[in-house]
Amino acid sequence: MDNFTPISASIGGILIGLAAVLLMATNGRIAGISGILSGTLTANKGDKLWRILFVMGLISAPLLFSFASQTKPPFELNASIPLLIAGGLFVGFGTRLGSGCTSGHGVCGLSRLSIRSAVSVIIFMLAGILTVTLAKHVLGELI
Repeated sequence: MDNFTPISASIGGILIGLAAVLLMATNGRIAGISGILSGTLTANKGDKLWRILFVMGLISAPLLFSFASQTKPPFELNASIPLLIAGGLFVGFGTRLGSGCTSGHGVCGLSRLSIRSAVSVIIFMLAGILTVTLAKHVLGELI
């Protein structure tokens, strides 16, 4: 925990929660990013605009913040392109298999006391712990 920042992390968490509540209150929709993103391709015409705007906000908000604050967050890519593609495919497969992603289950599902979401979050966390353990401590420099 080299960069533990509880104040900014708390503000970020509050903003994520607020966005989830606003989406539910205004559209009656769960703020599950994988479902929103996939819906931009498959949803009917009346359901696409808010999805596209939501995804555009996810992409543009950090860019606008970086521009407005004149800060450049440190970014270092320590993985190969094939590994990133494989990781993206695994995440996509997992969100389909688990009927949602960490935002849908972790933020929205847990707040609604969903048992299915609690089980999904536990599996997400265990899979993440296992992946980091294998990548950093077992495989080491092989990746």
